[in-house]
Amino acid sequence: MKILLATNNENKYKEIYSKFKEQNLPFELLSLNQVTNEKIEIEETGSSLEENALIKAREVYNLFKIPTIADDTGLEVEALGGLPGVNSARFSGVHGNDAENRKKLLGLLKDFPLEKRNARFRTVICLYDGTEPKFFEGVCKGKIIFSERGSKGFGYDSIFVPENYEKTFAEMELGEKNRISHRSKAISLLIDYLKHYR
Repeated sequence: MKILLATNNENKYKEIYSKFKEQNLPFELLSLNQVTNEKIEIEETGSSLEENALIKAREVYNLFKIPTIADDTGLEVEALGGLPGVNSARFSGVHGNDAENRKKLLGLLKDFPLEKRNARFRTVICLYDGTEPKFFEGVCKGKIIFSERGSKGFGYDSIFVPENYEKTFAEMELGEKNRISHRSKAISLLIDYLKHYR
């Protein structure tokens, strides 16, 4: 049976593919570029991570009629009422400008002491096959530090220290980050569900 991952991001595909392989799931996981030569760009118009994941999964399913998984991730900072949240990728106004997004967030938090800098990364994965959508959520709690550390990772990784760790996500090797990350937790829940999916 085939399952389609609604992403053009090869790193995301490899991460999920390796977890499928580990669990020996009886599915062939496909990325978008394995089913089409066209660049599929889907506008994320939802007001929540759940809505955006569903928009992507449903649109791609409707195009190819293959059960589809899609995800959306946000960083939620307690002191800012959950911002940047669903707007994490375009917090500075330009989609995907990671450096400006981090700069804006650090500026908003400049007067907050470390104990008031609680945050969490949250990933929501949606599985859509033309029937009722299924959602799987993974959360990683931590704190936003005062300045950037580390050169690995992307997004807000260089200013986020997960709970019970000293290093930022950007100072961790990929394997270490993937053991505790929000996305990894959501993928694990998806895989548990897929073990009984027909």
